[in-house]
Amino acid sequence: MLPLTTERLVIRPFQLEDAPFILRLLNEPSFIEHIADKGVRTLEQAAAYLESGPLASYAAHGHGLWLVAHGQTGTAMGMCGLIKRDTLPEVDLGYAFLPEFWGLGYALEAAEACVAYGAGLGLKGLLAIVSPGNSASLRLLEKAGFLPTGRQELTPGDPVEVLRKDLGKP
Repeated sequence: MLPLTTERLVIRPFQLEDAPFILRLLNEPSFIEHIADKGVRTLEQAAAYLESGPLASYAAHGHGLWLVAHGQTGTAMGMCGLIKRDTLPEVDLGYAFLPEFWGLGYALEAAEACVAYGAGLGLKGLLAIVSPGNSASLRLLEKAGFLPTGRQELTPGDPVEVLRKDLGKP
């Protein structure tokens, strides 16, 4: 049940008021390099991204990308959650954090909470996709129990590494 809480984090659904945070996160050079350039350059575009992305996913699937905030300060640090893509056979785990929160274990803590949430939904497994060369993300997913399954092109000319974690459901 959302919000999810961990020792250090609160993971909650996005709201339109989170547009300033999304504007910053989606324009981080690391986000553009390793995930995608979403073309979000204004607060209005950030709000539209939230409406057509996470908020639409909540309505359609009951899950999506969620805001990850520091449990004590409430500072928005990143996003993490479960995404249903038409191009993948199973739900996948997605995440992105602002650089100042890298290397502190927050992404792994959020990922593990979201994996547990997925298991609670009865999912039999979760996928994760990673840009080739994003070794930090590969290490994080391996720590979370994901195993490599190979490469796939989600869009022509854009191969990604695909990993999977079995959630032990029949």
